[in-house]
Amino acid sequence: MKIMFVAAEGAPFAKTGGLGDVIGALPKSLVKNGNEVAVVLPYYDVVDAKFGDQVEDVMYFYTELGWRRVYVGVKKIVRDGVTFYFIDNHDYFFRGHVYGDWDDGERFAFFQLAALELMEKVDFIPDVLHVHDYHTGMIPFLLKEKYHWINAYKDIKTVFTIHNIEFQGQFDPGMLWELFGVGYERYADGTLRWNDCLNWMKAAVLYADRVTTVSPSYAEEIKTPAFGKGLDQIMRMESGKLSGIVNGIDTDLFNPETDPHLVTHFSVDDLTGKAKDKAALQERVGLPVRDDVPLIGIVSRLTDQKGFDLVVNELSNILKRDLQIVVLGTGYADYENAFSWFGQHYPDKLSANITFDLELAQQIYAACDLFLMPSAFEPCGLSQMMAMRYGTLPLVHEVGGLRDTVESYNPVTGSGTGFSFNNFSGFWMTTTLDFALDTYKNHKDAWRKLQEQAMTRDFSWDSASQDYIALYQDL
Repeated sequence: MKIMFVAAEGAPFAKTGGLGDVIGALPKSLVKNGNEVAVVLPYYDVVDAKFGDQVEDVMYFYTELGWRRVYVGVKKIVRDGVTFYFIDNHDYFFRGHVYGDWDDGERFAFFQLAALELMEKVDFIPDVLHVHDYHTGMIPFLLKEKYHWINAYKDIKTVFTIHNIEFQGQFDPGMLWELFGVGYERYADGTLRWNDCLNWMKAAVLYADRVTTVSPSYAEEIKTPAFGKGLDQIMRMESGKLSGIVNGIDTDLFNPETDPHLVTHFSVDDLTGKAKDKAALQERVGLPVRDDVPLIGIVSRLTDQKGFDLVVNELSNILKRDLQIVVLGTGYADYENAFSWFGQHYPDKLSANITFDLELAQQIYAACDLFLMPSAFEPCGLSQMMAMRYGTLPLVHEVGGLRDTVESYNPVTGSGTGFSFNNFSGFWMTTTLDFALDTYKNHKDAWRKLQEQAMTRDFSWDSASQDYIALYQDL
């Protein structure tokens, strides 16, 4: 099959979160399976800085952005068999960051129109056009309502993936004619209207041939008022074409046997290197070097979504136990300040690293005993899979992708790959932590077996991509 992805970010070019990881890894796996894959991304200044000397100028053209005629540069690079096309316009994409500007609606309206017109110009007409999150959500609508007259496009099938339903792209309806150059009819009849706004995500869900999200549990959750962020009614209405496919991780990148960021390599058969990594991490972050104390890792954005209200409220209680915690991340100032305060007052127990450091993140995944991830909601989550790959057992709230990827330890059967609680409260999180600490200290064989089970779970994209291939073939 010929498959084209259109997204606002993709590793290794520009990445702010899980979407970037997916766009970096899934196309590569699809190519391994014999498909022809292209990816369309904006040409940000960060891409130019890192890859400017490697990209090739393909062409340029002009697109109609409402009443304006706007320049579209096209650049490309081929990596791992995937052709990446970049839409170049300095006014829109040389901003020093990916998102968060007052004119994001205009920037990504331009990007979507340019991506659709690019297909014919570079002669890549896909069987399946796979778009991601609200930044590309108008593409299925535009394909059917604006570009349907292009004969080459009439058989293209569309897939829309929701990575996080919280961000929906809600804009003034005047954008339809001022930027997209289409009429008012589909807004007037209610198709594109939601809460008196033009809602890009609603448009995508209604117009795409299939809608996926990044875990089966999240696909069920977004049909409910608690998780649907106001769109649950639409998700229930379109549930016949909605499914959940768990993301994979790049198992070449996250590999304890080869990871260049680790002090000592190790494997599922020989964990002695993990103990050395633990000692090196304790030394690096200024914690006492002890092999007998359980070390708990946190690598995250410090926000309510990630459950840090629970952690901060319970921290003085948790730190009464014989344990160590290493935190890496940035986020809400209240949480940053709280972790910093505890780090200063309990220097032997908590190390707060309020920054982002890729090397330190890898060392935390690899060296810790437990990995704490108590998210309030989690479409998929990748950190828990990365931690398991290194034999660091996750402690999670049973929600979304965390429920689908972490099997809770059952002391009767010995099954499991981590620990979980299903009632979102500090009490149950701490109770589950006590259960995990007891297992660590008093049931060493059971702990070792859990590590083995976690490290041998297959979270590779080569497995995850099979579900996407089945979906595309079905279309």
